Amino acid sequence: MTSQSVEIAAPPEAVWSVIADIHNAANVISGIKEIQVLEEPTGPGIVGLKWKETREWMGKDAVEVMWITDASDPSFYETRAESHGCIYQSRLQLEPGQAGTRLAMTFDCQPETFGARVMWFLTGWMAKKAVGKMIAQDLNDLKVAIERSTSP
Repeated sequence: MTSQSVEIAAPPEAVWSVIADIHNAANVISGIKEIQVLEEPTGPGIVGLKWKETREWMGKDAVEVMWITDASDPSFYETRAESHGCIYQSRLQLEPGQAGTRLAMTFDCQPETFGARVMWFLTGWMAKKAVGKMIAQDLNDLKVAIERSTSP
């Protein structure tokens, strides 16, 4: 599991409005090349939103289908993707503070097939490092966009 956080000089509601706007994520997060929404939520909130995300991963375009499995506005949301014999889960968590909001992201990869377990054993260290860099960049992009939109 990989986890990182960033302090954002904005209230949780302002942070939530940006991180929950998956439709606009490619305009905020530099690593995302394209978002294609596949399914809108059937009820209130964002649970059930499903999309195809294209981003650069280790020098190549990687396309993953992701969906929101759980959420509590404006506290957190969790996503899931299943690809290449693995289950990927992430969580964005907001914690209010005196100077704004702490936004934390955790990411976990669970290899499910024999082939995925072998690949994870051989290259997992490299993937963890790349994921850590990706999370740090995503969080920084979010911080910049949110603070820019909330500054007077």
